[in-house]
Amino acid sequence: MSGRVGDLSPKQAEALAQLRERVQDVLPQCPYQSDHFLLRWLRAHVPLCSTVQHLEFRKQMKADTITTDWNPPEVIEKFLSGGMCGHDREGNPIWYDVIGPVDPKGLLLSASKQDFIKSKVRDCEMLQKECDRQTQRLGKNVESITMIYDCDGLGMKHLWKPAIDLYGEVLTMFEDNYPEGLKRLFVIKAPKLFPVAYNLVKHFLSEDTRRKIVVLGANWKEVLLMHIDQEELPAAYGGKLTDPDGDPCCRTRITYAGPVPKSYYVRDSIKIQYEQSVSISRGSSHQMEYEVLFPGCVLRWQFASDGADIGFGVFKKARLGEWQRAGQMLEVLPSQRYNAHLVPEEGSLTCADPGVYVLRFDNTYSFVHSKRISFTVEVLLSDFLSAQKESKVTEVAAGQ
Repeated sequence: MSGRVGDLSPKQAEALAQLRERVQDVLPQCPYQSDHFLLRWLRAHVPLCSTVQHLEFRKQMKADTITTDWNPPEVIEKFLSGGMCGHDREGNPIWYDVIGPVDPKGLLLSASKQDFIKSKVRDCEMLQKECDRQTQRLGKNVESITMIYDCDGLGMKHLWKPAIDLYGEVLTMFEDNYPEGLKRLFVIKAPKLFPVAYNLVKHFLSEDTRRKIVVLGANWKEVLLMHIDQEELPAAYGGKLTDPDGDPCCRTRITYAGPVPKSYYVRDSIKIQYEQSVSISRGSSHQMEYEVLFPGCVLRWQFASDGADIGFGVFKKARLGEWQRAGQMLEVLPSQRYNAHLVPEEGSLTCADPGVYVLRFDNTYSFVHSKRISFTVEVLLSDFLSAQKESKVTEVAAGQ
């Protein structure tokens, strides 16, 4: 049985009755009191205590009036992509997220984390109101949305750790407070980096939500038209819908964003919590070895130095645990000096070949000052490789 109204097993019907009885004191405060609403929580296997937490969340966010009484900061309105446009063949609203043009760092330097989360609550409430209108128009219950996730242009800038952390908080908010709000999510134009990106965020998603994600191939336009009438699908995505001025991207409904002008910045940097630190003596270096077993893995690093600059480069060698001088190894990323004492440095490398990759901090040029380096290094696996549980990462520190 589907666990929806009119399609309940005796056990599901009993669970519904028990839930209604247990939340009877707080149910009048919920946005809905119907069986449809309660069954969403049951299908999502959300604990009973979450109902009370949800009410506190709605009160804190002023969710009941957020669509009319609150507007996001201008920088979010203009530069956070996405929008609601059209309905699928069953009447569910469609939400588009356009990832490529988004400037994560510019946005986080220009608005607070709370403003981003609140803007997503506003989007959820707006979509829920559209579901309510569709329920009235169609004479049937509409309670979930279809999403189209346009990954064209997805790059390492989108995997910036502070941005991933915030995205994780947003996904957790969805799961905790809008259960069963997603009908289906279509991923289109996914680049080779997508499995790595998905692996970073999938643990924020429930198993039920993961099953609703469909990654489409080159025939994505044909698949979308199977689920969305061409009159409801923007021309840029294979349909016939355009703006009144003929814009095939429907920019009056979907924001496509772009780089955030620095005039919006309200802070110079995001405070980063580094995982490790090391002191490097004058005239010395520090090496870290990472064994990469599969092509396509991504090495990502962030570091800052205290007081003065530091050299940094990436090398490759044949054997794990066998220390070598820089000149004895294959240079992958040329070593150069970074002003990481002024601006934290970050970067990444897609490992085309398996092997032992060495990240080397170089202080050999300094005969006066030792350096303290704070850093985080990660090996990002694709979702497929992570599922295989075949990855191995080893670090060995050495000094000269």
